Amino acid sequence: MPKKILFIYYQNLKPGGVSRVMINLANELCHKDYQVSILFLMAGENTFYEINPKIKIHTINSFEHFGVQKINPLLDKYLKKFPYRFNLKKYIFDFGQWNTMYKWLKTNHQNYDIIISCWYKLSSQIATNKEIAKKTFAWEHSNYEVGGKLWGDFLRPKYKNLAGIVCINKASFNYYKTLNPNVYVIPNIIGEPFESIKSIDFESKINQLIYVGRLDQEKNVSAIITIISQIDVKDFHLKIIGEGSEMWNLKKQVQEKRLESKVTFTGRLSINEIKNELLKSKVFLFTSINEAFGMVLLEAMFCGNALISYNCNYGPSDIINENNGFLIPLNDEKKFGESLQNLINNPDSLNKLIKSSFQESFKWRKDKALTQWDRIINPTSL
Repeated sequence: MPKKILFIYYQNLKPGGVSRVMINLANELCHKDYQVSILFLMAGENTFYEINPKIKIHTINSFEHFGVQKINPLLDKYLKKFPYRFNLKKYIFDFGQWNTMYKWLKTNHQNYDIIISCWYKLSSQIATNKEIAKKTFAWEHSNYEVGGKLWGDFLRPKYKNLAGIVCINKASFNYYKTLNPNVYVIPNIIGEPFESIKSIDFESKINQLIYVGRLDQEKNVSAIITIISQIDVKDFHLKIIGEGSEMWNLKKQVQEKRLESKVTFTGRLSINEIKNELLKSKVFLFTSINEAFGMVLLEAMFCGNALISYNCNYGPSDIINENNGFLIPLNDEKKFGESLQNLINNPDSLNKLIKSSFQESFKWRKDKALTQWDRIINPTSL
């Protein structure tokens, strides 16, 4: 009998790295004839990323919990000036979601051989129930340092009860080994439309620099604009793909530095449109302050881009080497600009790096990751 696998995550309602890589893996495991289900903790269609129709979808509405429906509105009404009101409301939602998920799992967990929890809060909650925890793997997508006192210091040690922990970077592996002996490092599966790229028409690439991702303070896209303003990009153009809270500030920065002819904002694009833009581009720029992995670096590499990235915690150092780009000390705008300028000034070197970056991408194809997941799901079969 094929193993029955349950994934748990919040939603598939909008773009998000976790929901995407979870669905990529779920679809692949479904192709390998596992019986796959997904439990979403928010109601709705949950159809942003395409899910194999063979996968059974369950949804429960965490927002229907008494605390969210009754207590949080009272906090809004009577504690408007309380400085920690939003934090308190968030905790009430978290524990309401915990209660809602626990009731569902208590009734249904025996229907599954393996449970894969896709967020640290969910994994911490499940780890408090030893019966459910012993068949659950925490799939860690965030920086292991997140969580604060409650999720990090108080609940994270409960990971010792879990069947195992799957990490996406080496730093997390080293940390979680102190909590649980069954820890694995498995890179995210990039999935389609990138996985099927087997060759690239390098001659069709244009002199385009590119960034893809959220536009928020943690992604630090303002540093890219500053760097561009300090060098001679010649006939290169920067395309910024994504949306977020910093969009207005970034556009204002471009205007102040008089870079309107050199920088374009596209807003949100579909995954196929992103692939097409990456295929046209030559250099992917990444100035994030903090990451867990940096999957977009792999997507750029799969499309034949040279990579220039800050060496933030964590992820870029696991991906970038002399064959695909440059790893820059965090916040060293001068060195970042020098590396970019050298590539722009030396088209032969850039073209050589673009081609070797694409070749490097084959080390990150899905087969290796799927073999590792197979060993976890069927530990005695391989």
